[in-house]
Amino acid sequence: MTAQTTSLSHRALRGRLAELGLELPEVPASAAPYIPAARAGNIVYTSGQLPLLEGKMATGGKVGSQVSVETAADLARTCVLNALAAAGGLGDLDHARILKVTGFVASAPGFNGQPAVVNGASELLLALFGTRGEHARSAVGVAELPLDAPVEVEIIVEFP
Repeated sequence: MTAQTTSLSHRALRGRLAELGLELPEVPASAAPYIPAARAGNIVYTSGQLPLLEGKMATGGKVGSQVSVETAADLARTCVLNALAAAGGLGDLDHARILKVTGFVASAPGFNGQPAVVNGASELLLALFGTRGEHARSAVGVAELPLDAPVEVEIIVEFP
């Protein structure tokens, strides 16, 4: 998928998702005492989202040994869809601007391709939001993630 930098203000997000063959899932239930997203003024912070599909982990393992970079980038896209679903419960995504993406990658020893994994999340946001999807970003390698997830993504969204 290539990044688009044109404004998508003339299209609703759900229409753009449909064009890409995607849809927002139901908001995954919290597995502990926290909420999926919190709003402060016009900013929404999502909790870290795992690559859950219909409540189940899409795949588990470490990137660089058990999970390929390409698969992990696809899983990062799933995480973003889950994060957008969480954020969408607190504001109108059709007018949202993505401010920050933080991606955590469960990394095998010696693996340092975390940015390539988190590119999956960034590229999807750019394709969905155009220039409103341009964001600051961190891509962090970690030893373990909950439920043996290969990747976890959180986003910060601004609503006008």
